[in-house]
Amino acid sequence: MAEMNEAYIVDAVRTPVGKRNGALAHVHPADLGAHSIRALFDRVDVDPAAVDDVVFGCVDTIGPQAGDIARTCWLVAGMPDEVPGTTVDRQCGSSQQAVHFAAQAVMSGTADLVVAGGVQNMSAIPISAAMLAGEQYGFANPFSGSPGWEARYGTQEVSQFRSAEMIAEKWNITRDDMETYAVESHERALRARAEGRFAKEIVALGDARHDEGPREPDLDKIRSLPTLVPGGRLTAAMASQLSDASAALLIANADAVRTHALVPRARIHHLSVRGADPIWMLTAPIPATAHALGKTGLSLDDIDLVEINEAFASVVIAWQKETSADLAKVNVNGGAIALGHPLGATGAILVATLLNELERRDLRYGAVTLCIGYGMGVTTIIDRKVD
Repeated sequence: MAEMNEAYIVDAVRTPVGKRNGALAHVHPADLGAHSIRALFDRVDVDPAAVDDVVFGCVDTIGPQAGDIARTCWLVAGMPDEVPGTTVDRQCGSSQQAVHFAAQAVMSGTADLVVAGGVQNMSAIPISAAMLAGEQYGFANPFSGSPGWEARYGTQEVSQFRSAEMIAEKWNITRDDMETYAVESHERALRARAEGRFAKEIVALGDARHDEGPREPDLDKIRSLPTLVPGGRLTAAMASQLSDASAALLIANADAVRTHALVPRARIHHLSVRGADPIWMLTAPIPATAHALGKTGLSLDDIDLVEINEAFASVVIAWQKETSADLAKVNVNGGAIALGHPLGATGAILVATLLNELERRDLRYGAVTLCIGYGMGVTTIIDRKVD
């Protein structure tokens, strides 16, 4: 068998993350994604016609996000017609999966250069819009009415909110624990923004020049919020923010690096996805992290920085309890509770943020892991040692 190619990250850029109904709310998703693509090629000295494919993540692909938004973003960016594109929906892990598919393509040698990323405008197309779009055709959601689903899981509620509450209860995570975590997320994000830690990855778009989500936490106000469900533990303050953003990365193999005289910033050391119970839904980063470490022979002590998506505070705290991860090196610049979670773009954004922070601190290994709807977890490990 031929030796497997490496997959290198040549560069990674993103828009600011706009808050719901914020500065990016009225930007068409195609233009939102195109902005990151154009910015990427402003930074890398390579002919866009040399790209073999464009893989973008997006969730709720209806309306302006329908019709293969990856292809639309590329064309709106003014890029060559002959380069194709495809859109990935692995729910919250969509753009991280796009990075994985790009890496797998260049590692296999079936492609040499691939643009990977994601886009989501949650102000324009609300969360779960695609799941509700079938109501007019008699489908209340993707599950009910399926004899196979109901035979296996019954007719119980399938909800991330229910899952987050179940996790808090199972791992004995108190409201105070989660409020403390949420405050820390905002404080870290505000500090990172003030210190310009995101400046290398963000390309301003119109009036959006920085991430709009972080705000000075008001603990009294946080403590006064009602719980999401009666008698529950979670409030809106402990959940990721609805957001608008895009991100784009250029992924190359060694042949492309040599041919185009590229300078990689990191190497993709590991990529994998694992599944877990779809009703519990948000626990899969736990087995996904264990799987990635087992496959690589690394431990969390070897991983210098971790980005785990803060879908809910309970998700991260439960993951930490199971892995014994040092939270001092987890989400060091804040997470989705403060910075937002533009579903189809989040994974690629986290890879960009991780890459820049590893460089800033002159560290080697970083990991990104996300919980995904219906019980999946995706993990990527990157390595700045590219020789």
